Amino acid sequence: MIQYLLQCSNGHRYEAWFKSAAAYDEQQARGIVTCAQCGDAHVEKAPMAPNVARTDSDRVPLSANHPEAAKIRAMLRQYRQKVMSEAENVGDRFAEEARKIHFEEAEARGIYGEATKDEVLGLIEDGVEFLPLPDIGEDN
Repeated sequence: MIQYLLQCSNGHRYEAWFKSAAAYDEQQARGIVTCAQCGDAHVEKAPMAPNVARTDSDRVPLSANHPEAAKIRAMLRQYRQKVMSEAENVGDRFAEEARKIHFEEAEARGIYGEATKDEVLGLIEDGVEFLPLPDIGEDN
C-alpha cells in the first residue's frame, strides 16, 4: 500500500491510498483519480514527506489547539448527520455493497455502515472510493 498527497487543479489537497505506485499510475491514466472534494479529474501528486514504516501501529494521528477546530468539528458532525439522514445503512455489508456500486452491479446510491480493517484494505485495492464516517461527540 502507498499513500499519496494529491492536489486538484482547484487547489484542494487530500490523501489517498493505492495498492502500489503502479496502481496509482494506471488509475491516473484511466482518468479515475478525482478530487475527493470537488470531483475534478485534473489531479496530481503533491510534494510530501516520506512515510517511514513504524512499529507502533496502535497509534493514531491527532491534532490539538487548531484555531478552527470547533468549526471543523461542527462540519464533521454535520457531514455525519447528513450521511445518516440521506444514505442507506447497510451495516456490516458495507464493503460488499460499496464494491457492487463501484462495479455497477447495484444501483448507485449513498450508503454507510461498518467494515473490518481487511475489508477496508480490499476496497482500497479495488479502487472503491469511500470516506470514514466521523464520530465526533459533543465533548470532543
